[in-house]
Amino acid sequence: MIDAISPRHWLTRASIGLLWLAACLPYRVQMALGRRLGRLMLRFGRRRREIARTNLKLCFPAMDDNEREALLARHFESLGMGFMETALSWWGSDAKLHAMTRLEGMQHLDEALAHGHGVLLVAAHFTTLEIGARLLALTVPLHPMYRPHNNPVFERLQAASRSRHSEGAIARNDIRATVRTLRRNACVWYAPDQDFGRRQSVFVPFLGVPASTLTATSRLARMSGARVVPMTQQRLPGGAGYRVVLEPSLTRFPSGDDSEDARRINAVFEKWVRENPADYLWVHRRFKTRPEGEPPLYARS
Repeated sequence: MIDAISPRHWLTRASIGLLWLAACLPYRVQMALGRRLGRLMLRFGRRRREIARTNLKLCFPAMDDNEREALLARHFESLGMGFMETALSWWGSDAKLHAMTRLEGMQHLDEALAHGHGVLLVAAHFTTLEIGARLLALTVPLHPMYRPHNNPVFERLQAASRSRHSEGAIARNDIRATVRTLRRNACVWYAPDQDFGRRQSVFVPFLGVPASTLTATSRLARMSGARVVPMTQQRLPGGAGYRVVLEPSLTRFPSGDDSEDARRINAVFEKWVRENPADYLWVHRRFKTRPEGEPPLYARS
């Protein structure tokens, strides 16, 4: 068993303490601090800065360098705000968060649940991902899928938050538990838009770039009969809170063609990215795995 109070975890514990203090501040102050934190990460986080810069060049080739650098700066501010929002999602009260939430499209979820085979709520990795799940869970009983964090202190805190604010989390690779949950006509929330290698993935375009894309959405829908409902969230202007959006369930999904299904999911994510480009998680190596014969896109670190 890992000793989470050993000296090597002191920095993590101190960082969590600072996040807890930030969660006690007024919302507008939290966001201002988040933007400042993002500027520091842009300045000193060379590796993540270069990953994001590469992604933006790949996905927005029509932009000139100045436009992309301005978008990069906005992204890191959004990333810093995301840290503050993570603290808010862990420690913010239900009453405070309810007052900040504008939920749209609940009728689409109700229609999907009426079929009786559960709902896969498909999200994407925006900097607002963590707060989006917490806000939706205020109204919708959720079973979030998750990938355990490598840091035991951070993982313990995340697990505690999942237990408090959801109906029970499911490990990302536990397909049986996911299908059982869906067959009980429950809602499973997950974000499949990261690069997990070639296994159970296909190469389909994402913003014009071939991307290794999981086929799990098709497989889970096929095994359970669940409807697939896209879900996203956006910050409202002027620090007014958040807009959480449930879109209509995907028709004729799965289609029997995993590549075509993955292409449809990516198209949904592309639409959201184009609406809020600074908020997508550009610091992730989304195009790490390449088709056979293609060179790596990211510099070795």
